[in-house]
Amino acid sequence: MPHADIASDETLRRTARGRAKMLLVLMACAAPVIASYVSFYVLRPEGRSNYATLIAPSRSMPAELPLTDLDGRAVSATSLRGQWLLVTVGRGACDGDCEKRLYMQRQLREMTGRERERIDKVWLLIDDAPVSPTLLAALAAAPATQVLRVPLPALQQWLAPAPGESLESHFYVVDPMGEWMMRAPPLSQPEKFKRDIDKLLRASSSWDRPGR
Repeated sequence: MPHADIASDETLRRTARGRAKMLLVLMACAAPVIASYVSFYVLRPEGRSNYATLIAPSRSMPAELPLTDLDGRAVSATSLRGQWLLVTVGRGACDGDCEKRLYMQRQLREMTGRERERIDKVWLLIDDAPVSPTLLAALAAAPATQVLRVPLPALQQWLAPAPGESLESHFYVVDPMGEWMMRAPPLSQPEKFKRDIDKLLRASSSWDRPGR
């Protein structure tokens, strides 16, 4: 019996060492991400402020978010991960304010210069109304905006507007891991919001690369 106890103790020690090694590997992989977020959220120089609202804690994109393309085909929410997402919400009958937001969305991406390849544009439609062919053609121009439909109740489980505002009033920033972590004010001032996006891209440059 003593031999069995010794063998059992040795097995426990090996298991503990294996778990410790696995934890160290996971920590090493996560360290650059954690460091970039700490530098952006915590180690900010005195007097520095953000134009957009930081979402803390961030909200994970639901894996089961029921997304479809304009032809009704299901699109996996996880397929959106791997890039920074600049998201706007709207309806098929896009009015003047809606068109301005879509134009600003495109301009904001282009204003980031060589970093723009790290950003994808997404327009989430919360109704079944058709989109005009003219607008779709404009959105399809490279770099194309991904247009997806999602039921409003499902989207409200993830994104949220500022008090007194609608989901359609804002731009939402989602990181490459699928975490919603920033919301721009309604009627955003592009230059100020662009500075926030630049800060995010700089803070994440050690671990994020263009393309999925």
